[in-house]
Amino acid sequence: MKEIQCDVAVIGAGTAGMTAYRTAKRAGKRTLMIESGPYGTMCARVGCMPSKLLIAAADAAHHARHTAPFGVHVDGSIRIEGKEVMDRVRRERDRFVQFVVDDVEGFDSQDKVRGHARFVSEHVLEVDDHTRITAGHVIIATGSTPVRPKELEPLGVLLISNEEVFDWTDLPESVLVVGTGVIGLELGQALARLGVKVSIINRSQSLAGLSDPEVREAGRAIFSQELNIRADVAVLGSEVVNGKARVRLQVNGKELVEDYDYVLGAAGRKPQLDNLGLENTPAEWDSKGRVVFDLDSLQLKGTAIYLAGDVNQRAPILHEAADDGRLAALQAASNGQDEPMARRARMAVVFSDPQVAVVGTSFKSLPEGAVTGSVNFGNQGRARVMLVNRGLLHVYADKEGKFLGAEMVGPQAEHIAHLLAWSLQMGLTLDQMLAMPFYHPVLEEGLRTALRQAQSAVRGK
Repeated sequence: MKEIQCDVAVIGAGTAGMTAYRTAKRAGKRTLMIESGPYGTMCARVGCMPSKLLIAAADAAHHARHTAPFGVHVDGSIRIEGKEVMDRVRRERDRFVQFVVDDVEGFDSQDKVRGHARFVSEHVLEVDDHTRITAGHVIIATGSTPVRPKELEPLGVLLISNEEVFDWTDLPESVLVVGTGVIGLELGQALARLGVKVSIINRSQSLAGLSDPEVREAGRAIFSQELNIRADVAVLGSEVVNGKARVRLQVNGKELVEDYDYVLGAAGRKPQLDNLGLENTPAEWDSKGRVVFDLDSLQLKGTAIYLAGDVNQRAPILHEAADDGRLAALQAASNGQDEPMARRARMAVVFSDPQVAVVGTSFKSLPEGAVTGSVNFGNQGRARVMLVNRGLLHVYADKEGKFLGAEMVGPQAEHIAHLLAWSLQMGLTLDQMLAMPFYHPVLEEGLRTALRQAQSAVRGK
């Protein structure tokens, strides 16, 4: 067995792992990157980019169907060629993946180890049966894997995740989506707009990570106009019948049996920590079976091991994963002596239509005395001009008027979310935000309305 010694070993070559590798190398540390699967980040291969390609096709179909209110009439039917849709998704997906592969191929060949890594002890890893690595520090950046509900396991290959969707060569006729989080809502709506019969179910009332009940219910009302979304639904069991996925559901106290071509499991993801041998290290687990690590440094308690990226479930977002990789590598390079770097303002976006966004402190985490400002986009000028006038934005501030965060369902929420995240990171108050320019007519005037309402609430206290 080959023996290698290094300062930092990185397990995983995704966004967090690649950033960790580069950061440790720049710090002058002997660094290895270990990967057992194909190169290419989750974002490029099965996440951010291919999903947006599918959504773009769906949006094109949706807009083509809804031109008449503008006085623009498209004669004839809208024809969707599923094979052409998926061909473009796969081709562009592969193009994005190749950019990542090219980056990895540019790394020093002596730094790359192929195979599955497993801890023999805190500082020793074995990669398959060919390499033993002794490392001063280890960064685990193995990402996450889809949760597969046991009630749906009998479906076999008919139970899919987002990781299989983008390999389709054609669109199916019907799909049951289990989960109303980011993946479920984005892919469910996209497939429905592309002509697939879609039903979306969830075991609770949750929707797209929203905790503000008014914003969540506004979103549910909007999406239910277009999509078959059912909440508080239990999956009782499943089986394959005549090549179809048959599921038994409990809906409003009644048992229903429904058949679909596929069931898309979108009920969450879990850390990919299986078979790493962490039990051979001093790592500790909490009462819920989660490995214990420090949120500021990402270091596993009492070890020289770090969790970076989606594997720590702190914030499964690309720029957060990159920051995790950088943070873990800097901590490893300094042997934990450096102060952990400052983190960016929290921001999450769901690319549905309308979009969903959460910035900073969510409703459920607001401190006592916090105030809320609101705007309904139903009558917002620019939104009405574009016929996207639906949605609700709530902004939150403390009792002194410092901006805390926001939750939103509405048009182009991705752009408003950025403005709010930048304002939050700069520590701005409502007064300072309202002193900024707001052009006319723009959607951001709706944000100004919400900020003014929150400002009035602060002054009225």
